Amino acid sequence: MDEVSRQARWEQRTEIPLAFASLLFLAMYAVLVLAQGLPGVWRDLCKAVLSFTWALFAADYGVRWRLSGQGLRFVPTHKLDTVVVVLPLLRPLRVVKVYEVVQHRHGEPRLSLYARVITYAGLTTVLLGFACSLAVYDRERGAPGTEMHSFGDALWWACATLTTVGYGDVVPVTPGGRAIAVGLMACGLALLGAVTGSFASWLVQVFALEGERPDDERPPGS
Repeated sequence: MDEVSRQARWEQRTEIPLAFASLLFLAMYAVLVLAQGLPGVWRDLCKAVLSFTWALFAADYGVRWRLSGQGLRFVPTHKLDTVVVVLPLLRPLRVVKVYEVVQHRHGEPRLSLYARVITYAGLTTVLLGFACSLAVYDRERGAPGTEMHSFGDALWWACATLTTVGYGDVVPVTPGGRAIAVGLMACGLALLGAVTGSFASWLVQVFALEGERPDDERPPGS
């Protein structure tokens, strides 16, 4: 129990600082990808910041693993944490957890369950779409037969993929770009399912409550 409380205290103290580090990591990666004419000294500085922030993520993972007392069981029970250490570009997705912490700061969350699901899905979609746009543009730019000639093309592709529209006018051609596309497709299906499912459940709840109201309390014409 003491180890659990120590782990909880550690996460409470480090969650927000690491969230800012996550956004800094994403910003530095964006600069490296988009600012091609950046002087060498500034590129080296961005790479140093990337390495430093990744080291922070790895150290945080190691500390929480040690404090959990779970041994190897920590890895399968903390899948997102494990993935973002291996793929640090996805670390900003933990900003969603920070939003949840803020929501619960005064006890009960200030938003309903359905509103929270839609809000979390929206935050995740924006961060994931931007990160994957950067990653796929970094892989596709300059590749033979590429259809992504600008970052705008990569953003358009990410939007079409996340919404499961899939126009097919812009597609990745490199193995790395296609691997990113597979992951984004899976996430797009999950996020779309979460939003539509929550919205449908909310409608069912509203109609059920409306049906339980006495006839004299219902609005005219209902």
